[in-house]
Amino acid sequence: MVPPLPRLKGVERIIKQEQYFVIHAPRQSGKSTYGLALMEKLNREGHYTTLLSSIQPASSGTTPVEAMQIAALCIEQDSRLYLPEEEWAPAVSEFQPFPQDGLRSYLRTWSERCPKPIVLFLDEVDSLRDDNFIALLHQLRTGFVARSRNGFPISMGLIGLRDVRDYRIRLRPDRDSLGTGSPFNVKAESFFFNLFTQEEVNQLLDQHQQATGQCFPPEVKEEMFRLAQGQPWLINALANHIVSRLLDNDNTQPITLELLNQAREDIIQRRETHLDSLLDKLREPAVKKIVMAIINGEAPDFDEYNDAVLYTRNLGLIAVNPPVRLANPIYQEIIPRSLSFPFQESIPQDYVDPAWYIREGRLDMEALLKSFQKFYRRHSEAWLERYDFREVGRQLLLMAFLQRVINGGGRVEREMAVGNGRADMTVEYGSDLFVLELKLHRDQYSEEDGKEQLARYLTRLDQPQGYLLFFELDTTISWEQRIRWEQYKEDGKQITLVGM
Repeated sequence: MVPPLPRLKGVERIIKQEQYFVIHAPRQSGKSTYGLALMEKLNREGHYTTLLSSIQPASSGTTPVEAMQIAALCIEQDSRLYLPEEEWAPAVSEFQPFPQDGLRSYLRTWSERCPKPIVLFLDEVDSLRDDNFIALLHQLRTGFVARSRNGFPISMGLIGLRDVRDYRIRLRPDRDSLGTGSPFNVKAESFFFNLFTQEEVNQLLDQHQQATGQCFPPEVKEEMFRLAQGQPWLINALANHIVSRLLDNDNTQPITLELLNQAREDIIQRRETHLDSLLDKLREPAVKKIVMAIINGEAPDFDEYNDAVLYTRNLGLIAVNPPVRLANPIYQEIIPRSLSFPFQESIPQDYVDPAWYIREGRLDMEALLKSFQKFYRRHSEAWLERYDFREVGRQLLLMAFLQRVINGGGRVEREMAVGNGRADMTVEYGSDLFVLELKLHRDQYSEEDGKEQLARYLTRLDQPQGYLLFFELDTTISWEQRIRWEQYKEDGKQITLVGM
């Protein structure tokens, strides 16, 4: 376990200043673990009554009053779990019927009775429904002014996926929602919980070696960090899958890059709860806008673009630094796979029978792409017309076709980002590496740009040849003109243009 308290600086300073704050980060980044560790530390020091309470059950509340009553019940129960009896929160049964400002009244009563100033961390606040979430913020802000007279918790932290200012994009577009005057404008500071660094990943895996004698070699640590980009759940999931499932807890066995690659593939295919919770967000308008822009490589409509980027970043779907791209190679694999899954399931076996393209352990990429051209000509218009993500359907259809052929025998890696004008892919099969670039024909420069971009990509990968998959957007152009197979030289690289 990476020690949680050093991962976030400044929170104790804000508490000593008796201020309110927000801690936000993507799901399963260690926020709750940090809150528990800080609660235990502050309670040991004895100056405050500190409590971390998850109010996720309040998400079932159908009205603000009901939701606030459930939240109060969570605080009551958690206080009995973590605190000595003299510091327990009141019984919610004392507040019947539960008043309109029930949570504020409840916290005021607790603050008046408690022998120490209260520091309260509310976890999973973003699980509340819109109106209930607004009611929570209003009641906390109203109680804030009484905190210095022991009439309310003197410091409070809201813990969730997003900063409070970002909730306007989650709320209904037909209402003013948070507006310009936030119901939680008493917030002094927002803290973003960073992902693991390479050093922290090494520290975590070295603990396993100290406990068992089983070593994660340096090259495995580095590749694990590259695959997960420090996402704590992914790091732990990869390590656990190798040790517990693939090696069956046999600590005498060596840990290798081959085992790590198998763990990566297994986790993607099993779609654990962590990954499913991310995939559930893909159809939200803000997330869909950003994900399609990444796959297309094009700048999206800039209306509300900044809000959409911030929202998607705080969900953990995209990287924390520019350019706008999916957060790590595992997400780059599972998100397109998930979006293309309907295509994968529906492509006729006659087109994707591996026996047509794999001979003596070698993949015939030329035959595969020519077969895709034939399939695309016959089926793409009807299929894309019914597809919810049709703006990126061409690329996803190709990805699905490739996946069906190489599934289990090879590996696909994707590079996609807003503004790069294409999607880059590599396909590893046996000892062969195939380089593909997917490009849309948007203007007279698209083909020339595609060749130059692919040549640079090949240079970076130190590969002599690659394929430019060139999709025509103008449906008035005949298929005879669109279907092309042409060879070019660009900066000393052999480029095959596959037109569609």
